[in-house]
Amino acid sequence: MGFMYMLECCDSSLYTGSTKDLKARLAQHEAGEGANYTKKRLPVRLVYVEEYDRIDHAFAREKQIQGWQKIKKLALVDGHLSDLNLLAKCRNITFHKVRDNPKA
Repeated sequence: MGFMYMLECCDSSLYTGSTKDLKARLAQHEAGEGANYTKKRLPVRLVYVEEYDRIDHAFAREKQIQGWQKIKKLALVDGHLSDLNLLAKCRNITFHKVRDNPKA
């Protein structure tokens, strides 16, 4: 079994990781014993999890999501799955601001 997870750090950045033991890994992050990235940005908060039958699948998903822009990661976290395809096609942040608020 494996988990792909996202943490929101105190600076509002997102950290994506994978693990076999989610509870233990979260405890490591919270104690400052996790990744160098998160230990410099405590506290962290779990915002998203996907569970897999195999850790290599969780790891592959982690690597996929790490390549995404933050706006696409937030769409996943917020459950806006229908936006993922559009966000993958267009990386222009201004386009998305106009699309979401045409009067802006």
